[in-house]
Amino acid sequence: MNKSAAERNQEIAFGLSNNLPRLLREFSRDFERRIWESLEARGYPDIRPSHSAVFANLGMGAVRVTELAERAQVTQQAMGKMLKELERMGYIARDIDAGDKRAKEIRLTERGIALAADCLAAVAEIRADYARKIGAERLEQLETDLREAVRRLELDYLPESWADPTG
Repeated sequence: MNKSAAERNQEIAFGLSNNLPRLLREFSRDFERRIWESLEARGYPDIRPSHSAVFANLGMGAVRVTELAERAQVTQQAMGKMLKELERMGYIARDIDAGDKRAKEIRLTERGIALAADCLAAVAEIRADYARKIGAERLEQLETDLREAVRRLELDYLPESWADPTG
């Protein structure tokens, strides 16, 4: 049976708008939107979504700009611009690397650590709301499956411990 042009167009539109990348993007957008709203309500009106490229890849120890840029999949110039802004805002500090005087190490300041703690609290609240809406078991399974998928993709720009929360 031949499909009409309208039926083919409808199938194409559905395939383009209802697929894994779109589903992941919409889930991520909602989660992130709620994080930013929560952070603003907690007293961080200057933090923007673009700053997550730094915080999601920084960790609690010192790290170099080149490592941050690689992990965030942005240019060193773009990362440098974000770091200057976050340093000016008091969230990070850039120090001379003890092992290589030409390099800078990036670390969170006390204000940055407070932001990280508030961000983790916001994530926990949002995650709890999702668990109420879709079920705790289902959410846990989704997170486990995504973590395993990312691990199997062997994304070399992520630190080894990234996909394994225990190590």
